Amino acid sequence: MTTEVVPELPSEPGDLTYGRTVDRSLVHRAAVSEVFVTDIRPLTAMRVRTAVQLPLTHGYYSDHVQQPALYDALLLLESGRQAAIAGSHAHMGLSQGTTMIVDSFRMDLYGLAALKIGSKPGRLRIDTEYSGKANRRGRVRKGMVAQRYFMDGVEVGDHEMDVLFLNPHENEVLRHAQRGTPAPLTSDYGRHAPGDDGSGQQRPEQVGRGNPLNVVLSRAEHAPEAVTARVTPRYDNRALFDHVYDHLPAMTLVEAARQLALLATGEPLATYAVGFEARFDRFAELDDTVLAEAARPDGGASGTVPVRFLQAGAQIAHVTVTTASGSQL
Repeated sequence: MTTEVVPELPSEPGDLTYGRTVDRSLVHRAAVSEVFVTDIRPLTAMRVRTAVQLPLTHGYYSDHVQQPALYDALLLLESGRQAAIAGSHAHMGLSQGTTMIVDSFRMDLYGLAALKIGSKPGRLRIDTEYSGKANRRGRVRKGMVAQRYFMDGVEVGDHEMDVLFLNPHENEVLRHAQRGTPAPLTSDYGRHAPGDDGSGQQRPEQVGRGNPLNVVLSRAEHAPEAVTARVTPRYDNRALFDHVYDHLPAMTLVEAARQLALLATGEPLATYAVGFEARFDRFAELDDTVLAEAARPDGGASGTVPVRFLQAGAQIAHVTVTTASGSQL
């Protein structure tokens, strides 16, 4: 994920605008249709305010069967990611080609009534604050991003993430240290990972989805205490794979955690994911099976569901999903 152009930003906060999206390179996206940030204004040296237009229809983020329909939690998470990246280039002095790697994050949504989808695209405001210590060369190598989400002035959630900022050489060294060999790319494969022909994919309604393209789990196995499945996303899903990757991105693992949590509740059509707490220990490699395991929740559709991800017998990530019943809205 690199940025080639950093547009000049206004020096005064003013009123946020929602008329057009920012340059796609500023949020590390290849497709303009996947850009949701429309404006970003500096507040202080380490704080920015961002405008985001939430789409009424989207092939991935709108593909949910729960009613009433809410703006997707992962859409808000992606909006926060885009706002953080844009602000970090504009206000933390990140150079061209810098990669932002998320070590861990937490997101909670609590203003669910304000997240109901209406007749007009949603107007989201994100306030972002950065913290981090510069090294002797003036570079911030590690930092924290804290965000608050507002819909029409109503606070609806908050988000924090710990991140590493790496230049291309540092990122290459990190990848080589983990693998020891060059990593394959998503472009090296067709729709599916090696050994996955799509035949064991979960049915969309089992994981709260309508379109099979958006299902990322297969071969689920149910036990009294846990549910396990393989993580098998479609590489031609351009919302999850907007550009070429050499690993499964964090957002794909979070989607897998959400789907497995809904499957574990036994009530996927009446359950919403409203919070996440995640830690990523290693990259999820493309050329080996990734397994996800979720503990069955005690409270049915409402509660927390811990999900861990395993590859080659080792844990590579852990995501706890907070779920809520539609009756709570």
